[in-house]
Amino acid sequence: GSWWGMWLPVGVRERVTAVHGGSALPERLRLYDDWADRYEQDVAALEYRAPHLAAASLTFAFPAPPAEARLLDVACGTGLVARELHRRGFRCLHGVDGSAGMLERARSTGLYRQLWRCVLGREPLSAPAEHYDAVTVVGALGEGQVPSAAVPELLRVTKPGGFLCLTTRSNRSNLRYKAELDAALEKLERQGAWQKVLAQEVERWERATSKEESTQGTSYISGVVYIYQKCPIPLLEEG
Repeated sequence: GSWWGMWLPVGVRERVTAVHGGSALPERLRLYDDWADRYEQDVAALEYRAPHLAAASLTFAFPAPPAEARLLDVACGTGLVARELHRRGFRCLHGVDGSAGMLERARSTGLYRQLWRCVLGREPLSAPAEHYDAVTVVGALGEGQVPSAAVPELLRVTKPGGFLCLTTRSNRSNLRYKAELDAALEKLERQGAWQKVLAQEVERWERATSKEESTQGTSYISGVVYIYQKCPIPLLEEG
């Protein structure tokens, strides 16, 4: 009975640790398939606030009436982000995920107009260039998940002037990835590909699954929400 264990129902910690572990991609996708049925109750136990925080931030930044906007929810999982966006007036939602099990759950919500399977980082998005008014990647930018090298592919399918909402965690085991991601985001900004609208640090992102991971003196880990706006006039690539 470790000190953080009392916060989490049995099995939650194991399932979370497994998907964030170092397993190869096919195995990790299988873990997500198996997790789909229990995913929402598990993240509720974790007090996982990213879908709410991301949707609120995007809505705040978004100038246009959201009902008309075409939005791509990348790594959509069971549809938690779609639910939050739908509550805020977004109606034209498309989703992609690497896990067939997760997509099945997302489909059952009825919130998406289109859903398809795509393992980002391994394959491009099967969407035309400059197609979406907004793109979200909530919770999947992390060690062993969507690589930071996939960010330009997110930009490709975003309209000039469109918005991208990205989140990542600041817990210890994700720090190397976060540094890599931040470098990739900053490089794209220097190249004039997009402008940063918001970077919001959030202390209580979700419950920690171990003491090593937790933010100093709490039983939570921290995270960050980024909002970027794609530049209307793409500058020429460097090099």
